[in-house]
Amino acid sequence: MAMRIFFLILSFALLALCTSADPVNFGYYGANGPQKWGSLSPSFSACSEGKAQSPVDLRKENIVYSKQLKPLERHYHCSNASLVNNGFNIGVHFEGKVGNLRIDGQDFYLKQMHWHSPSEHRVSGKQMEAELHLVHQNEEGSFAVVGVLYKLGDSDPIISKMEKKLVELANESSAGYEGAHIDLGTFNARHVKLRARSYYRYMGSLTTPPCKEIVTWTILGKMRSISIQQVHLLKAPLSPQFKNNARPVQPLDGRKILKYTVQA
Repeated sequence: MAMRIFFLILSFALLALCTSADPVNFGYYGANGPQKWGSLSPSFSACSEGKAQSPVDLRKENIVYSKQLKPLERHYHCSNASLVNNGFNIGVHFEGKVGNLRIDGQDFYLKQMHWHSPSEHRVSGKQMEAELHLVHQNEEGSFAVVGVLYKLGDSDPIISKMEKKLVELANESSAGYEGAHIDLGTFNARHVKLRARSYYRYMGSLTTPPCKEIVTWTILGKMRSISIQQVHLLKAPLSPQFKNNARPVQPLDGRKILKYTVQA
């Protein structure tokens, strides 16, 4: 019981890293939809007034190849984890230190990961079936998020390992347990494969309110696959207004997207 209470407290603490402490509710359609986020609360103003918002469309004409970018350097290890219904997405929250991602000499520490379906980022206008976000944060409070796009196809091995837990989470959520979560036991973050021959990098924002522009985005060039059954499992615990939880793409407003590619 003590461990369950600990995970519940941890889940809400980590959720606060990527959302506002403001109690105003937001959604993905209607009066609280993305077009209205900026007017829901003064703390959400960046959602409508910001000039470096996310997600974006990865279009060829806005991409610049960069020789300064380096291969992704990450150091992950095992940690206790819980599967959490964040209300607006399904995520995995980690207990304690689970490793870091190094960008431009700075260490960003892995805090949690979560899914959006359909994808938030697009490729030449095409929206994918789902998107995984691995959320890292440095000591100054800025974020580095690695995005993994999914196309429909074979089952994703990471989600496959937690399919029964997703069913349990859906049952807890339907029973009305606020902040429903399921203990995953030991989770090896190294199994989340981030090796890619290419990736995209740009400066942007959180994709949910308060939409703060404090995120270094890295979108892997290699897509993963996900089965339609797994998509349904990721949506099942969520209430109807959050089952399609992708913010529309935002204008670049003069930003360029850098691309890293392994040199032959």
